[in-house]
Amino acid sequence: MLFYGYKRCYYTGKLYFCNDMKQHKAQRYNHPFSGLTITTNMRKLFYILLIMCISLPVMGQKTKGKGKTKSATEQTDSPKKAACQAKEEKNHNFEVSRQLETFSAIYKQLDMMYVDTLDPEVTVGNGISAMLRSLDPYTEYYPASEVKNLRSMLTGKYAGIGALIKHDMKHDRIVIDEPYEGMPAAEAGLKKGDIILSIDDSTMIGKSVTFVSSHLRGEPGTTFVLKIQRRHDNNAPLATPTAESSRGKKGKKASNNDAGEILKIKITRRAIQLPCVPYYGLIGDNVGYLQLTQFTDDCARDVRRALVDLRQQGMTRLIFDLRSNTGGSLAEAIKIVNMFVPRGITLVTTKGKIKRSNNEYKTEQEPLDTIMPTVVLTNDNTASASEITAGSLQDLDRAVVMGTRTYGKGLVQLPVDLPHGGSLKLTTSKYYIPSGRCIQAINYKHTGGGYREHIPDSLTQEFKTRGGRTVRDGGGIKPDVEVKADSLPNIAFYLQQSGLDSTEVMFHYVVDYIRRHPTIAPAEEFNITDKDYAEFKKQVVESGFKYDRETSKQFEELVKMAKFEGYYDDAKAEFDALKAKLQHNLERELDNNRNTIQQLLERDIIAAYYYQRGAIANSLRTDTQVQEAKKLLLDNNRYQNILHPAR
Repeated sequence: MLFYGYKRCYYTGKLYFCNDMKQHKAQRYNHPFSGLTITTNMRKLFYILLIMCISLPVMGQKTKGKGKTKSATEQTDSPKKAACQAKEEKNHNFEVSRQLETFSAIYKQLDMMYVDTLDPEVTVGNGISAMLRSLDPYTEYYPASEVKNLRSMLTGKYAGIGALIKHDMKHDRIVIDEPYEGMPAAEAGLKKGDIILSIDDSTMIGKSVTFVSSHLRGEPGTTFVLKIQRRHDNNAPLATPTAESSRGKKGKKASNNDAGEILKIKITRRAIQLPCVPYYGLIGDNVGYLQLTQFTDDCARDVRRALVDLRQQGMTRLIFDLRSNTGGSLAEAIKIVNMFVPRGITLVTTKGKIKRSNNEYKTEQEPLDTIMPTVVLTNDNTASASEITAGSLQDLDRAVVMGTRTYGKGLVQLPVDLPHGGSLKLTTSKYYIPSGRCIQAINYKHTGGGYREHIPDSLTQEFKTRGGRTVRDGGGIKPDVEVKADSLPNIAFYLQQSGLDSTEVMFHYVVDYIRRHPTIAPAEEFNITDKDYAEFKKQVVESGFKYDRETSKQFEELVKMAKFEGYYDDAKAEFDALKAKLQHNLERELDNNRNTIQQLLERDIIAAYYYQRGAIANSLRTDTQVQEAKKLLLDNNRYQNILHPAR
């Protein structure tokens, strides 16, 4: 506590003139209660626990059944009931105080007497994490050192160079994976496969992706020198951080050395915000396609611009892609739905424990279009604000939802500032969409250390859309038309997934292809040739590429179980025959799964020339769900029958 010219010591309770505090702090470790030297951290934990355990519970009354907050009339309908509630509240507050006091006493003893010196940030941090884990996965504590990550997540903004980096397992180097269009990395000429040697005078060899990423990021406007190696071919030797630059001024021909080009590039960091609408366009027959990847600040503005542009191009039908959109801003979701439905409609109601968590969100603007046939694409990673968007359009019979069932996140979080620069992302309420349903798929129980309980379909309730169609709560948004995405073969997954293939054969094939082809065909038309794929297949076979084959795993499990149950000896001949049939043949599997593997190769190659928008445009040609959505939109009778079924 601060007084005029004085500070109170939290160890002794005495007042000290401000100039004497340094001397006093130097002496405090000799104090009999020197175990309280972690008071600052204890106060931090105290405030967090206080917010979690007092501020929220005591301002509302716990209810049974459906979890609805009781009205003031119900809470005070009799003096006896009010007295009982007051007593429960008093007991609750006492229990909170008792537990906090116990925690403080335990940590005091640990800090004074435990055999090893404890790091309060780690120890108390672990205690906080354990407490929050017993609640739900969305309530998270961010210490001051990580608050920037929280803000970046909420806004979609960070300061850096605008590029994906990855760990090249084959060479144990951090490399550029994908520069973003219009960002400093792309403007500086960085390319896929460039090896990061150093940042300013700090070597990046042997460092983790996290370490390198943290050094690439910084304050907007700051400048650094990035040293990279750009090899002439995949067999060129790896350079060291002390290697001399092989290029002087930009444009000067590089020296022809075995290691390729060693470049020093001066880059200025700036605020990076990934596009929330990475691609939109017409895909034939006046059908528009718009992909929204995140609900960040002002994303509604970008969606509106895209819709206006598409209508000017002649769009008469729309595919709105929310697949793998994990959500974000509730306010932006309301604005986006408002583009399709009239003004004054209640879209979302939030209900929490305290009054300020109970809100209604209505459309406030005139819509862009209320009649254009629209299909919303979803999958199991469509969550939160995306589910509000898809669910609201479904409840109002404004669009057909197609794809697979969504994630089922019906909880709302609020960021809360904490002492010493920390922050808490706190679950404060559940949300309900126009039909009155909450689509939360999992109940989080807080007893016994916390556990989760998935809501089975048999326990969900029926609700009605505006037109009388039946929808259900719990378990996410069930699509009106279920269309499963194409599955990814195991071999393709291992080839393209970073960290699984130690040979990195697909990555290096793409880098080499880019090196040999200065330009390629337009994104919508590009295909690799039979000769290209044959060369790729040869490289895969010669690289020693291996992956876990599910058939082999299942066969081994079957043999183990047969031996356990005593059937193996009698069926040994059959097992041997089956094993021979399941013999691994890499070339055959590369041929059998060529279509999928070729699509992955083409996507990575196109992204190097036309960035993310080009890769998306190319992939739409073979996207099963997009093609099914287009087919539905072109069949108006079927579309109308889904939204307005005959009774």
